[in-house]
Amino acid sequence: MIFFKLFRESFLFAFDALRQNKLRTLLSLLGVTIGIFTIIAVFSAVDTLRNNLHQSVDKLGNNSVYIGKWPWMGSNDFPWWKYMQRPVPNFRDYDALEKRFTDADGISYEIAFDSRTIKYQSHTVSGGQINAVSYDHYKVWNFDLSDGRYFTEMEAKNGEPVAVIGNDIATGLFPNGTAVGKEIKVMGRYVTIVGVFTKEGDDMLGNSDDKNVLLPINFAKDIVDVQNDNYQPQIVVRGKKNVSYEQINSELEEAMRSIRRLKPNEADNFELNSSTILANGLDQLFSIMDVAGLIIGGFSVLVGGFGIANIMFVSVKERTNIIGIQKSLGAKNYFILLQFLIESIVLCLMGGLIGLGFVFLTTLAIEAAAHIKIVLGLNNIIWGIGTSVSIGLISGIIPAYSASRLNPVEAIRSN
Repeated sequence: MIFFKLFRESFLFAFDALRQNKLRTLLSLLGVTIGIFTIIAVFSAVDTLRNNLHQSVDKLGNNSVYIGKWPWMGSNDFPWWKYMQRPVPNFRDYDALEKRFTDADGISYEIAFDSRTIKYQSHTVSGGQINAVSYDHYKVWNFDLSDGRYFTEMEAKNGEPVAVIGNDIATGLFPNGTAVGKEIKVMGRYVTIVGVFTKEGDDMLGNSDDKNVLLPINFAKDIVDVQNDNYQPQIVVRGKKNVSYEQINSELEEAMRSIRRLKPNEADNFELNSSTILANGLDQLFSIMDVAGLIIGGFSVLVGGFGIANIMFVSVKERTNIIGIQKSLGAKNYFILLQFLIESIVLCLMGGLIGLGFVFLTTLAIEAAAHIKIVLGLNNIIWGIGTSVSIGLISGIIPAYSASRLNPVEAIRSN
């Protein structure tokens, strides 16, 4: 009880001192506010980027492996000439994997076409991304439908002229009605729409189904050479949930080497890519960004801390006479120390809360203007408030200690 009473009295002294020196308090708050705003804003920006990128990576599937000729991650000494000579995945590879690989939930052969124009009567949508896939595509990719359905196994096997289209294409071609059941012209052929993807928006990796047109691979066979390198053929394999990625990767490498009849001393002529590769690369990138954010925020906080320490020394100097009177009336050293320490902490805490408020308002403004989901996590809020208190404690301890050690007689005599 005695401690809380002393704490209350010290807080009232500190608050009264802050109230009487409004301009000085405002200038002190400004430095801390800018420092806390900077450090929380930097960490929130990094968390937002990390969250959006990981959501983009998750679309690729946590346990999916993409078999192609090119690696996803390169380096300064990237041997592109070696990868250029590799064969692309073909239907022989795909058929052999379907027969041999038993730990897969789904195996899909997929190709992609360049930007095309999609037509319906007098309406056109440019920039359509056309993908031709085998039936298991829905097992290896993560997507949702807002209308209709995915094509059936029989439709995929027979190469029926059916398609699942993106939300932007559906809106552009059918602004006043439903798209399902209508026929659109794709690559010179008419196809019937059976489903529409849910609206997604572009993610951080540029992946989106909003302008996608999904066709059965057996339908595309009659239009183009689906094993041509120009169409970026790949085989996507999603492993079963109870099988680890490492096991899937190892078994796929062994299976592909056997299918392509590679000798033990021959290097792989294929590449196994996965979201894990991107996730690991992103983790390394964000580790560097976290350190950079800490340095930037640290300098901002350091400036604010020096400002608080300077103001506290001035405050001690101005109130030396009052300190002498308090000590002559029986005030203990720890009461004087606590009084100035609380003043310093309250200053920094107020600055931190104001800085946090500015971050929150900035977050609302960015979300409203750019439609980007900003991550303002509880850990960043706690980090900001904790940093504020720490600045107040560190910046105020020396001025408070010097005030508590003043000689009451000399303090009273000071002007």
